[in-house]
Amino acid sequence: MEKPFRFGVNLTTPGSRSEWVTKCQRAEALGYDVISVPDHLGLPAPFPALAVAAEVTERVRLNTFVLNTPFYNPVLLARDVAGLDALSRGRFELGLGAGYVQAEFDAAALPFPTAGQRVDQLERTVTTLRELLADPEYQPRPAQAGGPPLLIAGWGDRVLALAARHARIIGFAGASPSTSGHHLTLADPAAFTRKLEHVRGLLGPRLPEVELNLLVQRVATPAERDALAAGVQPHMPPGDTTVEELPTLLVGTPERIADTLRERRERYGFSYITVLEPSMEKFAPVIELLR
Repeated sequence: MEKPFRFGVNLTTPGSRSEWVTKCQRAEALGYDVISVPDHLGLPAPFPALAVAAEVTERVRLNTFVLNTPFYNPVLLARDVAGLDALSRGRFELGLGAGYVQAEFDAAALPFPTAGQRVDQLERTVTTLRELLADPEYQPRPAQAGGPPLLIAGWGDRVLALAARHARIIGFAGASPSTSGHHLTLADPAAFTRKLEHVRGLLGPRLPEVELNLLVQRVATPAERDALAAGVQPHMPPGDTTVEELPTLLVGTPERIADTLRERRERYGFSYITVLEPSMEKFAPVIELLR
């Protein structure tokens, strides 16, 4: 049975408090279900930004999309997670990732772990959070029993396997980073099919209870199609795949994009769609069509 659509927007632009409040309230008014904040240097700080978002909105859920887990001590992170869940009255969803941008570790004077070490840290963080937040004596108490729903996002097989064991929501980044994290190559439909088949096999009986998320990098109108194709050319996968075929891009009228998302939900299982802030207004008519 197909899951109903949910829609999130990843807010990426720092600014004043008044600008942030206006933006969060606008996202809620446009019909988004989730306001998310990424975890990169130079962008809004996730926990304070989401605390303000909780204060000035009524309905939307709130998500870290996604925390750069190697930046955090899991025990200290548990306090922030529980605190935000309590202050938002249970509207928080915790998104975690393994991190991939070496320049951010360098800027923070932190050693850049290998890919395997970063996934190990992600797994330690997940198990520590689960243990602490499930403890009835833990303080501060999260509003949601056991802590917020967990989203784990990535593209590598180890991260997706970890997500299949532990996450309520699995986020598919749809791009492979270079070793340094400076360059991303978008995945083509065949790669998505392989990843989804692998994850479905790992989920087994958990499949019906797990939500599959897709992070959309760009939304473009028909008039913007050629400019989009030129802009993403350095990130295109090998072969002759068009921008219309890439799952992480959406091109067309709102009606065409709505049809595309229905097709991708049927083909891949994606029911939770997240767009980036520059596409927030452009994508809003699609939300209305898919309600």
